[in-house]
Amino acid sequence: MKAVGLFEYLPIDDEQSLIDHEIAKPKVAGRDVLVKVEAVSVNPVDTKVRAPKDQKEEEFKILGYDASGTVVEVGEACTLFQPGDHVYYAGDITRQGSNSEYQLVDERIIAKKPATLSFAQAAAMPLTMITAYEALFDRMRLKRNAEGSTLLIIGGAGGVGSIAIQLAKLAKATVIATSSRPETKEWCLSLGADHIIDHYQPLLAQLQEKGIGEVDFILCLNDTDGHFKGMAEAIKPQGTICTIVENQHNLDIQLLKNKSAAFVWEFMFTRPMYETEDMIRQHELLTEASELFEQGKLKHTLTKVLSPVNAANLKQAHQTLEQGKMIGKFVLEGF
Repeated sequence: MKAVGLFEYLPIDDEQSLIDHEIAKPKVAGRDVLVKVEAVSVNPVDTKVRAPKDQKEEEFKILGYDASGTVVEVGEACTLFQPGDHVYYAGDITRQGSNSEYQLVDERIIAKKPATLSFAQAAAMPLTMITAYEALFDRMRLKRNAEGSTLLIIGGAGGVGSIAIQLAKLAKATVIATSSRPETKEWCLSLGADHIIDHYQPLLAQLQEKGIGEVDFILCLNDTDGHFKGMAEAIKPQGTICTIVENQHNLDIQLLKNKSAAFVWEFMFTRPMYETEDMIRQHELLTEASELFEQGKLKHTLTKVLSPVNAANLKQAHQTLEQGKMIGKFVLEGF
C-alpha cells in the first residue's frame, strides 16, 4: 500500500523529510479495525514529530494524526464497528499514523463520521475536537451549562481554538478569543466569540478595558512561556489555566499560589498512549460531536484541501503550518 513518512528527521525543505513509500497492508487483530483512509488532516503535532533530531528509524515511520475513512476489516474482539462503516479519528501517536492507504486503529478511539460532513470535512475535526473537548470539560471542568463563566482562548483562529470557541458557546460561556490579524478576528467572531483581544498586548489590561477583568478559565493554544505571566495576572482566584503547548523554560508556578489557581495540561494522546481505563471516552465524545455536526450545532473548520495524499502535498501542508499563519484546518484527500 502507499504511505508517506520518513526514515530521518529533517527540515521540511529537505528532499528526504517526507517520502512516498510502499509497505505491506497491516493485519487486523483484537480490538483494532482496519480503515481504508479517504482523507487526512495535518496538525502542529505532525511538524513537531517530524522536526529535525539526531535519530534514524529502522522501520519506515508514518505520520498523520487525523483521518476519516471506511472500515474494511475488524478484529475478533471488536464490538463497535463493522465493515462498511464510515469513521473518523485521531489515532495513537505511539503507532503508525494515518498518512497511508490503510491504517490500524483501536475501536475505542474512533467514531462514526458525521453523515452531514464529507470525508475531507470530517478528517479536519478529530484531533482538534478531542483536544478542545478534553481541555474544556475534562481538564478545566467547565460545566455543560457554564452561563456566567468567562473563558479566554489564546490563539482562537487555529484548529483547536476554532472548535473550542464553538464548544464553549454551546455551554453558554462568555468567550474571549485572541487574534492579531483582521482575517483571524473575523474568523473567531464568525464562530461565536463574544470578544477579541490581541495576544501581542497585555491580556489583563485589554480584558479590563472591555469591562471583563479577570476570567474563570484560560485555554492556552500558543506560546506557554510567553503568555504565562500574563495568564497568571488574568486568571481569577480559584480559576483554571490549561495549556496544550510545551514550555521551553521553567514556569514560575508560584505566580498562581495566592490565587489558588490551577494549572493543567491537555494532551489528547494520553488516553490511547497509556490505554487508560477511560480510553473509550474518545469514542464517546467523537460520537457526541458527530451528532452535534449532524444537528447543525457545530461547524467544521476545514479551510484548505489538496489532493492527492503524497509527499509533495504533505510537505506543502507542513510548510504552511510551520509559518504559523494557518486559519482553521488543512486536509489532503485521495491516494
